[in-house]
Amino acid sequence: MTAAKIGTTSIEYEVIGEGEPLLLVMGLGCQLIHWPDEFVRLLVGRGFQVIRFDNRDIGLSTKMTGRPPTIARTVGALLSKRLARSDYKLSDMADDAAGLLDHLGIGRAHVVGVSMGGMIAQSIAIGHPGKVASLTSIMSNTGDRKNGRVSVGLIKKMPKYLKSTPETRFTNALAVDQLISGAVFDETATGDVIRRAIARDADELGTARQSAAISASPDRTPGLNKVTAPTLVIHGLMDPLVLPSGGLATARAVPGARLLMFPDMGHDLPVARWPEIVDAISTIAGSAPISKPSVAASAS
Repeated sequence: MTAAKIGTTSIEYEVIGEGEPLLLVMGLGCQLIHWPDEFVRLLVGRGFQVIRFDNRDIGLSTKMTGRPPTIARTVGALLSKRLARSDYKLSDMADDAAGLLDHLGIGRAHVVGVSMGGMIAQSIAIGHPGKVASLTSIMSNTGDRKNGRVSVGLIKKMPKYLKSTPETRFTNALAVDQLISGAVFDETATGDVIRRAIARDADELGTARQSAAISASPDRTPGLNKVTAPTLVIHGLMDPLVLPSGGLATARAVPGARLLMFPDMGHDLPVARWPEIVDAISTIAGSAPISKPSVAASAS
């Protein structure tokens, strides 16, 4: 792994495999290591050169300096946009990702994002359309505030887990992951990733700032109406963090988008569905092939 300087922001990234470039964009508070290694290997096996990275404010990328919102304001911003304040927005995070592609000498890539990463991926397609060969938005929404909201039940449960200390960070993160996961929750595998993430980045303030960026960003629907890249939308019917209406709204917003919904999937990437997800990503990417040679890969 290494870092790219994008303006004043340093973005940590990793390049794996050879083939058509595929950019993976992670979600809120998650690092590049949250993309499961085996899932990445499946994509590499389908002929992609996979690029995964830490968004700003998380992992080994630059931490921003703005004051993070309080828990009350974070929850309030989910309910009312007028309470949303942020020093940066999702479009700025999309600019980071586009800058990373420039740093790597990649003109166009297949872009795949989950949750907040799906919002960023959409923003790349809107703000940097020439860089996106195909778009895959997973368990995300359009930012229209009507669709893909957090379930009321989850909002009621979340505040106690947001009050984290170094001693409770692991148990709180594990509890949240279990709350938002679908039919199958692998406590051992999830716990292992959480431990690795905490060891790699013990600072939680970036997650709060990223959450503020989501709430402060505008509705992407008008921009999505103009997206011409082949688009795949994936969502789980059991998702309580971004309700399934978010996936439906995204698919409606992008002309010709394909919608794939799984009944046993929550706000997670269930292992049993990896082959189908990888197949679907490969199919949408195959409709917009890239001829540019891949960049030199770093060790995985």
